[in-house]
Amino acid sequence: MSVDSPAAQPATPDRLIEQCLKGDQVAWEQIVRQNRRKVFNVAYKFVGKHEEAEDLTQDIFIKIFKALATFDRRANFQTWIVSISRNLCIDHYRSVRKERQTIAREVDTADLQPASRDRTPYAVAEHQDLRATLREALQTLPVTLRTAVVLRDLQELSYQEIAEKLELPEGTVKSRINRGRIELARQLKRLQDKQSAQRLRGVPSRARSRRSGV
Repeated sequence: MSVDSPAAQPATPDRLIEQCLKGDQVAWEQIVRQNRRKVFNVAYKFVGKHEEAEDLTQDIFIKIFKALATFDRRANFQTWIVSISRNLCIDHYRSVRKERQTIAREVDTADLQPASRDRTPYAVAEHQDLRATLREALQTLPVTLRTAVVLRDLQELSYQEIAEKLELPEGTVKSRINRGRIELARQLKRLQDKQSAQRLRGVPSRARSRRSGV
């Protein structure tokens, strides 16, 4: 067969897209091979870690596959792929930031540290009460989740460092941290609600005591 024959020429992006939309798996694999390095590089620039970039790359190609039918053939295919890659990486960044804020909204990890000597006695007491509540909430977590949250949010280790320390895949570490934060926030709210209810129940008795002159 001549090297100049049509069969020897690489398929154009438009042709590959048409074949993919018809269910041609080989055409899709060729699109992935041709663009994988470019997509991975975009992901790596955002996350800075090989394993996390690999996971993002897979997610990006799933998004690309689902969006193939919407691609405007007048546009540049690689530019379109890079655009999708960047948008998904931005969404990922926002999702991770929101995940980190899940605990921040309910738990100020600084409150787990010793109280400042510059605080008033009342502020110190209040701080110590909150620390006690946080520690109690932490103790309700399964040890696997508690360990992951403490290593990440209190000791501020990276996902990779935690994975190495616990000898676990990084994906498992992230899952435990996310579940741990959500459960910690839930337990903290439960304990705070319980404390509020106990304080409210104590108000009438004190009011009655004052009225009776006791």
